[in-house]
Amino acid sequence: MTTEQTLLQTDIESYLKLHENKDMLRILTCGSVDDGKSTLIGRLLFDSKMIFEDQMAAIEKDSKRFNTTDDAFDLALLVDGLQSEREQGITIDVAYRYFATEQRKFIIADTPGHEQYTRNMATGASTSDLAIILIDARHGVQVQTRRHSYICSQLGIKHVIIAINKMDAVGYDQSVYQGIKKAYREFTQDLAFTDVRFVPISALKGDNVVNESSHMSWYPGSTLLKLLNTVSVEQDKSDSFRFQVQYVNRPNLDFRGFCGTLASGDIRVGDTIAALPSGKESCIKSIVTFDGALDKAVAGQAVTLTLTDEIDVSRGDMLVRPHDKPSSSAHFEADVVWMTEEPLCVDREYAIKLGSKSVYGFADAINYKVDINNLTQHPAQQLALNEMGNCHFSLTEPVQFDAYDDNRDTGAFIIIDRLTNVTVGAGMIRKAIDAAKGNKRAISEFELEMNALVRKHFPHWGVKDISKA
Repeated sequence: MTTEQTLLQTDIESYLKLHENKDMLRILTCGSVDDGKSTLIGRLLFDSKMIFEDQMAAIEKDSKRFNTTDDAFDLALLVDGLQSEREQGITIDVAYRYFATEQRKFIIADTPGHEQYTRNMATGASTSDLAIILIDARHGVQVQTRRHSYICSQLGIKHVIIAINKMDAVGYDQSVYQGIKKAYREFTQDLAFTDVRFVPISALKGDNVVNESSHMSWYPGSTLLKLLNTVSVEQDKSDSFRFQVQYVNRPNLDFRGFCGTLASGDIRVGDTIAALPSGKESCIKSIVTFDGALDKAVAGQAVTLTLTDEIDVSRGDMLVRPHDKPSSSAHFEADVVWMTEEPLCVDREYAIKLGSKSVYGFADAINYKVDINNLTQHPAQQLALNEMGNCHFSLTEPVQFDAYDDNRDTGAFIIIDRLTNVTVGAGMIRKAIDAAKGNKRAISEFELEMNALVRKHFPHWGVKDISKA
């Protein structure tokens, strides 16, 4: 190893050691198209000195290639990495970037603003603790602003920072800022946000992003980065112990461990647990990790748990505390974001995946779909691409879950097309429902296989149509 390589490795190890004990905040940037989301992230990284020299050189080169002016330096190119994104000047895929300050670490998801890619935005929002919703000061609250705000609310994001961008384009006018602030508050009165803050910025010029702006002395609040450093999201997390088994590790006759990531809560050696759906109880014998055994594991840690008793536990089962169990039902009500061209149809069978548990099921009924413009509910027979609605689902067997509002990790599921294996929808469970409210007709495995075969040739038929045939 050369001297330069040794010094670089030392610098990297020192950097990681410096930041390893800081808490992590997952951030989403969203809003209407061309509101400056990618430029904002570039500005955060640039002003925080988190762009390396080789990245700077590449951005300068690509800025000359993709921009009309020779001296342009386009920070958006730092996150718009796809060739099609750079050619069109828009974000298509979700880009994740990491940076850290003295207070905490951050993972930022830069999501697309085009309605066509709303499903990508929902993907980024599903794991975020806070959303930065950008609004162009020249245009105010747009349809996509409303759509993304509603999705953030439905996906359980409680903390929102409204960054009113491009204030330089409106002469840093305070009345423009106040007008947009009033309009957004009126729109979000019925949304589930608990913490909404506003900050006027210019991502292009750097005003109020990392450094305070000299052009907006009328703004008494903090810069965007200071807000990110000080927001507290710990109270949003569930305290209930939930551990979804992903893999049963049996390397030899003397070891049987259950691998997975703690969805919420914590667990210690010696604690009593119950395995669902069987309900059998045991005690934690050891908590094993790659770096060695632990006495305690907390939410977010990937561990292997061993038990004092040989009880039957397999992939898809859930370990919980005996006195704090989740709901268990084959019928539930859920909000759905539909993500594919072929609509969600009532009674069509899908694969439903909740954590590591996979079952089959279908939507009994679509209770309503939501008009994003005014948040009104309307009757619907199906959900089209990017539409959101509320549905009743019936599954082939009971599953264990919490209401999404109580626990985002155990209350979320995805919907998979059985023929193409493509993820076609994402769901947030609101509550368990009585079997009488769902479809009482049981679905056999044989019927599911026959339905899949018929579906291949008659893709628009529902389960009722096939059963009649």
